Amino acid sequence: MYFFGKSDWRTFEQGAQKEWLVTNGIGGYASGAIINANTRKYHGLLIAAHKPPGWRVVHLSKLDERFSIGPCTYNLAANQHVSAFAELGFIHLQQVRMEPFPTFTYSFGDNFLEKTVFMVHGSNTTVILYRVLNGTSPGVLKLTPMVNCRGHHFITHKGQIDFTQTVADGAVSIKGKEDMPLLRLACDAGVYVQGGEWYNGLTYAAEKERGENPYEDLYIPGHFEIAFAAGENKTFSVIATTADIGSFNGAELLQNERERIDRVVDKVGVTDHFARRLACAADAFIVDRSSTGKKTIIAGYPWFADWGRDTMIALPGLTLVTGRFQEAREILQTFVHHCRKGLMPNAFFDGKTEPVFNTVDASLWFINAVYKYLVYTADLDFTREHLYPAVKEIIRWYMEGTEYNIAMDDDGLLSAGSPRTQLTWMDAKVDDWVVTPRHGKAVEINALWYNSVMVFSAISKLLGKDFALVSLPGRIKNSFQHKFWNENAGCLHDVVSPDGPDSSIRPNQLLAVSLPYSMLTTEQMRRVVQKVWSELYVTYGIRSLSPWDPAYQGTYKGDRIKRDGAYHQGTAWSWLIGPFITAYRCAYHYDAVSREQARRFISPFWDQLRDHGVGYISEIFDGDEPAVPRGTIAQAWGVAEVLRAYIEDVLEIQPPALKIIKESEGGFTVDTTI
Repeated sequence: MYFFGKSDWRTFEQGAQKEWLVTNGIGGYASGAIINANTRKYHGLLIAAHKPPGWRVVHLSKLDERFSIGPCTYNLAANQHVSAFAELGFIHLQQVRMEPFPTFTYSFGDNFLEKTVFMVHGSNTTVILYRVLNGTSPGVLKLTPMVNCRGHHFITHKGQIDFTQTVADGAVSIKGKEDMPLLRLACDAGVYVQGGEWYNGLTYAAEKERGENPYEDLYIPGHFEIAFAAGENKTFSVIATTADIGSFNGAELLQNERERIDRVVDKVGVTDHFARRLACAADAFIVDRSSTGKKTIIAGYPWFADWGRDTMIALPGLTLVTGRFQEAREILQTFVHHCRKGLMPNAFFDGKTEPVFNTVDASLWFINAVYKYLVYTADLDFTREHLYPAVKEIIRWYMEGTEYNIAMDDDGLLSAGSPRTQLTWMDAKVDDWVVTPRHGKAVEINALWYNSVMVFSAISKLLGKDFALVSLPGRIKNSFQHKFWNENAGCLHDVVSPDGPDSSIRPNQLLAVSLPYSMLTTEQMRRVVQKVWSELYVTYGIRSLSPWDPAYQGTYKGDRIKRDGAYHQGTAWSWLIGPFITAYRCAYHYDAVSREQARRFISPFWDQLRDHGVGYISEIFDGDEPAVPRGTIAQAWGVAEVLRAYIEDVLEIQPPALKIIKESEGGFTVDTTI
């Protein structure tokens, strides 16, 4: 549980720095600042996913409270207006706690108002549960919904949408755009008073900072009124949904959701509080995908959908160390279903019927995820039937050549891309400007390639399959050592191309140490880790470029050009802390001293869970200290890699179902009796 008090919101700007998020397991979400202000166009109480996990639509933006006692009205709303006028209702906010759903407690006069916001799992439904303790005078609570009907990436202005409403049985159904479902609102106390006005000029400070349009108009269909007698205490709920409402009990729905979260967290199998908090956060990213009828992983909230690379990197931390093996199987099947010419999808975008495939590493990360799946489950039958054919196809296509100039060269190394494409995870592109061009032979791609070849050979042997890659691992290793090792710098080149090596100090070389199969000597591992530590490590992640590089950008803010120009040019990434810790422990042979240092690397994330997206790990941080959190407030691979590294490298909890007892010459034997 996380607690926040008045010291966290002495000003509007301070209160906007922390945000809450709840999700529904199908891609929908609700989110806002902890002062109950919307500071992003992505904030709202019901952002529904109508084609899970996509077609995300903002239906209910806000529900503002005002409590009247005689001639006095306490305005609890927090809004910024284009005119510079601001409603500062958070001055009455006494406490916010996350347990894991946000609960807000207001104190005004001798009255208390408490509300909890949560979503119903598997449904585009948000419930706002109120508990009001009225004081010594009669009062009336007015709840004012601000309604929208747009894709969550866009902005609405008055006149763009012709809203209509129908009132029946105390509920109101609101129709916005013709091609979008109805929003249904109901309150199980008081009455609904029909209206039909607009709130013009709501201002989103975070969008203004990002160089986006920060002004929006919202429709106010009416309001709910709940009367209180002197000394009356009352519990009631408002429900916002795109489904049929029927009868509902907010308290029971909340209890159901808390019990579901408890069951999910219990699967992690440990009592450690930090691990359990991360396991709770992990649940938000595992969602349904309608195109396969199975699970997938949302890369980050609020604006990302599911990305192949992010999914495969995040899968071990979100599903394997947490004991969610069925979800892992479904996620792997989702991407196998969409595999094409050896390429796993790069991303699924809202409004698109087919994914895009412009990635060289998603397929290689998939093979690593298969390896981790086997290590954790010993599920040979599922691997043989559903995963091994895809692994084999990826290896074949990469050896023979596939799209985007992805192909194995004569030296055994993998080459990919062109000056106009961005195929690695450093993929920022503004119009025709590829910000971080890494075409050719990238270091982490070839570390992943070697790992993939070794994993394929090992699984082939384990399943009794024929394979003919006996000499390839040695060829790759020899070429890698010859072309990538930079003795003068004591680390690895980042990219090797016909024009020569790019010796930029970047974190990609960590994967040559952290992956299950490494091509480096122990001494080389230690030098790589030390170089990354000394030049790239910041408290909550690893910088994407050394601050000593002339191209370094230490802050991530401004418009799209400025932000994308810094995205992989110095910005620190939370997910890289996982490979960094694993590489550190591996380089020092998992001795006791390295374990204690790994714990020191992890410990700051206790605090990070209270910042930016409360309960989650942020996507990125400024490369310059004090490492201000930026990007998405909740990032899948950030949560996943911190959790995986904590379980595997700090707590040293070994995979429960399968133990590798021998690894040599491209194969391993296993003991499945553990």
